Amino acid sequence: MGNVYKMTIAGCERELPICPISDTLDIAGFVMFGDVEITEQAAAALMAKCPEHDIIITAESKGIPLAYEMARIGCRKYVVARKGIKAYMTDPIKVEVKSITTDHVQTLYLSQEDVASLKNKRILILDDVISTGESLIALEKLVSEVGGEVVGKAAVLAEGDAADRTDIIFLEPLPLFFK
Repeated sequence: MGNVYKMTIAGCERELPICPISDTLDIAGFVMFGDVEITEQAAAALMAKCPEHDIIITAESKGIPLAYEMARIGCRKYVVARKGIKAYMTDPIKVEVKSITTDHVQTLYLSQEDVASLKNKRILILDDVISTGESLIALEKLVSEVGGEVVGKAAVLAEGDAADRTDIIFLEPLPLFFK
């Protein structure tokens, strides 16, 4: 394997592959898919740090295993904001958030059933990694539009400048690698 970044996350030692993003920037790739140990350990560690909540919301797709595990050991309910409309979604609502730094627009969708489950509830926003915060902004806007109350924003890792934020809960900082 090429270059790796070694770190301990919720007591689990991992080697994250260093991935080029541009000519001037590399990141350490963190993917929870398939890693049951880190999903379970990170969920338990985050639960200990998060405020009380009624339901968890995450954006499709890398936060899904973490949202499931935290809901399993905690509030027993989670919702996934989808990046596209699915056939089973009844009368979906959407939010679009344009990033300040790029031309990229992120669109997230919820079915009416999910909207109803979030209304007047204490919501924990969850992701695997918080970096630019674009997904968080989209999820916050979605929760606001459906009448839920954001009580916390959490992730396993905070990448780059996100580690300096005081409005998020995370387990470990994840550095950026500038060339």
